[in-house]
Amino acid sequence: MENGSTVPESPFACNMNAIAPAERKQHIATSEKLFGAVQEIQEIPTGYSFRLETETAPLTTVAAFIDKERYCCPFFGFALEVEPEGGALWLSLTGREGVKPFIQAEIGHALSQAVAWP
Repeated sequence: MENGSTVPESPFACNMNAIAPAERKQHIATSEKLFGAVQEIQEIPTGYSFRLETETAPLTTVAAFIDKERYCCPFFGFALEVEPEGGALWLSLTGREGVKPFIQAEIGHALSQAVAWP
């Protein structure tokens, strides 16, 4: 901030109260669908990139996930990459130091058994 004050960092914890109760169940289902469609994981300096199977997790599903997740986990950064010529769709989850173990703990259960952490 310009005045020299700093914004406190949010803890590495999901605040599911940030999502309206009527929408929470759908967000959890969207998250599980999205990470169940991961075909490859690449480690990047500030987090992980996930290559998604686009028939199971189309761009609209990824956008719906980001739209809600940014409220319950404000410490995440999100990036989408859509490769040309009908190529892969990549979702990157990033954050400050310590975010990688959090990502593994929070989404590891939803990943296909065929996908391994780097």
